[in-house]
Amino acid sequence: MASFDSAYFDIKYLDTLSYQDTAIHRLDPRVKLLTTAIFILTVVSFSKYELTGLAPLLVFPVILISRAALPVGLLLKKIVAVSPFAVLVGAFNPLFDQQIELYLGGVPVSGGWISFASILIRFMLTVSAALILIATTSFPGICLALERLKVPRALIVQLYFLYYFIFVLMDEALRMVRARNMRAFDGRGTGLRVYVHLLGALFLRAVDRAERVHQAMFSRAFNGRFYAARRSGITCQDGIFFLAWTAFFVLCRWCNISEIIGQAALRVVHMI
Repeated sequence: MASFDSAYFDIKYLDTLSYQDTAIHRLDPRVKLLTTAIFILTVVSFSKYELTGLAPLLVFPVILISRAALPVGLLLKKIVAVSPFAVLVGAFNPLFDQQIELYLGGVPVSGGWISFASILIRFMLTVSAALILIATTSFPGICLALERLKVPRALIVQLYFLYYFIFVLMDEALRMVRARNMRAFDGRGTGLRVYVHLLGALFLRAVDRAERVHQAMFSRAFNGRFYAARRSGITCQDGIFFLAWTAFFVLCRWCNISEIIGQAALRVVHMI
């Protein structure tokens, strides 16, 4: 039960991080959303054998984590938790692509291993950017940004309800797991049949609570619109943030910065 509680509160904690007051948190949600979208598009636009070209893009999540004072351990834990999906996607690349692409210290490296490593790096970059966006903006803030960017409101409300009712479902599951553990003595009440009954009861309780939440939202005049708790409007600081990072992403995509730095370092070494 401790691991279930830990996973649940880790998710809630990631959402509460968005209420901190740092320079990154104060940026307009639209700016952070668009910058993150351009970053993700830049990352996925590289070829499947690209490794060195992706390295400079690590600067983006590192600087945002530092400036927003986000817990690195929590973010790494989230990335590792979902990493099996990325491993599954690229696990067969070394088997199907055995063409030798380079020699590393005299050891031949096939294209399959390079593309597998590229998938893992791109996965880490994109997932970390998405987690940072939620931790600095909050999901309601992202919905607000989508609304101001003229995304259809029906889609935004569906996304918001999906996100909100995940917590409702987990809250009910947490209560049921605690109740079952308090009533289970000497290994009784832990079989597969018990879990099947618990799963059915969980969905019934979640639907019942969702209906109460729905009625409570309407009684508080919810009309499908999202409102900002902080100031709204794009400022000069927002513009500088967006233009500076966009220029950096274009530069990373246009030229291989790692290769340029490596060649410059070699020239310096030869001169010495």
